[in-house]
Amino acid sequence: MTLIAQIVNFIILVAVAFAAVYFIVRILFREFHKQSKAAAIFTPLAPLRVGLGYDVHRLVAGRPLILGGVNVPFDRGLEGHSDADVLVHAVMDALLGAAGQGDIGRHFPDRDPQYAGISSLLLLERVGRLLAEQGYRVNNVDAVVVAQAPRLAGYIPDMVQHIAHALNIDAKCVNVKATTTEGLGFTGTGEGIAAYAVATVVSP
Repeated sequence: MTLIAQIVNFIILVAVAFAAVYFIVRILFREFHKQSKAAAIFTPLAPLRVGLGYDVHRLVAGRPLILGGVNVPFDRGLEGHSDADVLVHAVMDALLGAAGQGDIGRHFPDRDPQYAGISSLLLLERVGRLLAEQGYRVNNVDAVVVAQAPRLAGYIPDMVQHIAHALNIDAKCVNVKATTTEGLGFTGTGEGIAAYAVATVVSP
């Protein structure tokens, strides 16, 4: 075999080896990319948990109307074992749900006389401590009160402050809204008031 032939064979072998390495690297890179993409899809960006709360109470004469810890002037108040703060009750259920801790009926049963007439903000403080003891941190709360009357817009800032203080979080992490049902349903006829809340907590 001539020197030129040997050189040509050597070049061919190098080229084949280079091509093999190139295809192996390309296959490995493709598999790595697939695994990275799958991890990005299934791995949460943060250990965030979400809870939903709902509560409703009947409006009756002879009771104060307490919403978000605020005594709202009205001719009727909400009926209940505690102060019947429907807004705070919804917030508590949302927080307990986010932490997988049941609901307020489980922690503060309405058959227990120690909770008769109690401020719901005190119960909210206990819920906040319960979550903190288990390593949860309240991230944010968003709630809406559904009532045909009274108008609540002027009282919402105080409600936000009370809820934030009870949970020991910044008021910017709490949002409260109020709406009507345009006269529809039990809230529209003034029979009762309802509240919905969503809360997120950061898990340990």
